[in-house]
Amino acid sequence: MKHGKKYNAVYTKVDKTKEYGLVEAIEFLKVNTQVKFDETVEVAVVLGIDPKKSEQAVRGSVVLPHGIGKTVRVLAFAQGEKETEAREAGADYAGGDDIAKKIQEGWLEFDAVVATPDMMKVVGRLGKILGTRGLMPNPKTGTVTMEIGKAVRELKKGKADFKIEKAGILHAALGKLSFEPQKIAENIKAFMEAVHKAKPQTAKGVYVKKVYLTSTMGQGLKISQDELK
Repeated sequence: MKHGKKYNAVYTKVDKTKEYGLVEAIEFLKVNTQVKFDETVEVAVVLGIDPKKSEQAVRGSVVLPHGIGKTVRVLAFAQGEKETEAREAGADYAGGDDIAKKIQEGWLEFDAVVATPDMMKVVGRLGKILGTRGLMPNPKTGTVTMEIGKAVRELKKGKADFKIEKAGILHAALGKLSFEPQKIAENIKAFMEAVHKAKPQTAKGVYVKKVYLTSTMGQGLKISQDELK
């Protein structure tokens, strides 16, 4: 794959043998951005677990202290008082069968979905649509709950969900490159704390092997874990 001169110029600046300090890496990405849009800051965490074993599945979520830098459109499946609670908490859309019918007809103008447990019989019919887009509510990420108002507020503030991939890697978007370095760093530290809390009891050896930081169009930088503990 060929890259342009600007990309290659930045690539030569990266020391592949080095572990970058957290703020150092953030500032590198900021200084060396090659695009005009506000890039997303992304993290990749290589875990020392066996993703093929169900008991070692790593999954969770964390409310980022400084949000993710974009407006999150939240859909809540709830009825009665819980629907009112969701709307008052800031849900962009709320309802039941009426919303499900719209989705089945092709409507997908939302970024996150929450539901009360009693509404999962309705949401379940949308598994193929929501599941393939990573939008299916799940108790493990706090998106199936009776505390629907709290769930909505967390998503609106900026909540990062994570789930182990087949290669044993976690990916997450943790803010925008325009954020102050310290705010990006605090988001990353909050995310890593949640990852450590999600460590499976059956995991042996080194849990977090490597952590890489990048931006949408930027270079991947290996991060020193000393600052992430």
